[in-house]
Amino acid sequence: MDLMFITNEKQVAIEAEKAGIERIFIDLEINGKYERQGHLDTHISNHSINDIEGIKCILNNSKLLVRVNPYHEGTKNEIDNCIQQGADIIMLPMFKTKYEVEQFVKIVNNRAKVCLLLETAQAFVRINQILEVEGIDEIHIGLNDLHLSLGLDFMFELLSEGIVDYLSKMITDKGIKFGFGGIARIGEGDVPAEIVLGEHYRLKSQMVILSRAFRNERQDCIGGNLNLHDEIKKVREVEANIMNWNEDDFTLNSKTLKKKVREVANKKHPKR
Repeated sequence: MDLMFITNEKQVAIEAEKAGIERIFIDLEINGKYERQGHLDTHISNHSINDIEGIKCILNNSKLLVRVNPYHEGTKNEIDNCIQQGADIIMLPMFKTKYEVEQFVKIVNNRAKVCLLLETAQAFVRINQILEVEGIDEIHIGLNDLHLSLGLDFMFELLSEGIVDYLSKMITDKGIKFGFGGIARIGEGDVPAEIVLGEHYRLKSQMVILSRAFRNERQDCIGGNLNLHDEIKKVREVEANIMNWNEDDFTLNSKTLKKKVREVANKKHPKR
């Protein structure tokens, strides 16, 4: 599975690549993000387009993914600049229509991989139309914004109640690579990361974002009490174990996840 690590700091990117992380993620999305997530304990990036070239030049194996702003009048200029500076993959967030996806694919024009971040209720409902667009290389399901868009209490309800199952089948039936959400460090998280990873493998997901738990207190600090290499090794060990699971193991893991998700959701909204 491709692991994605968000950073715009060179030394952090170097350490992440050494740890075996396949994708370094620069996050340029800012338009509308504070309005959607400002009340939540989520990170809003301060990355800039000028970070791309500096990160790209120090990478040997890892790919550079750049999330741009939602489709707007300046999208073409933004994408052109990202590609010129070396982005390997361009991610479109918050799209709602087939038209936005068509225009995005047209602008990228095979100069980089196209990754869609499916995270709105409109895109969820219109997934059949959107998947008709030629030129989509991969789709990542953004659990945080999608659960907000659908008015849910906890982002992993999308996983426990079958929504990700439905979307994953739609996407993979088209031969498109997909992933969803993020994971905490092994043994941590409202739903432990190892349980979530089991669902990734059951659904044949191929990518996941590493959460802020993989950083120290200062946003992108390497060192301190956290050894990134060791934490990634733990993830890979869990993956290796999951690869030996049988159908009963996956069924049990799914039941465990549903139970834990409902416990968390009930705490957030006891009268649900």
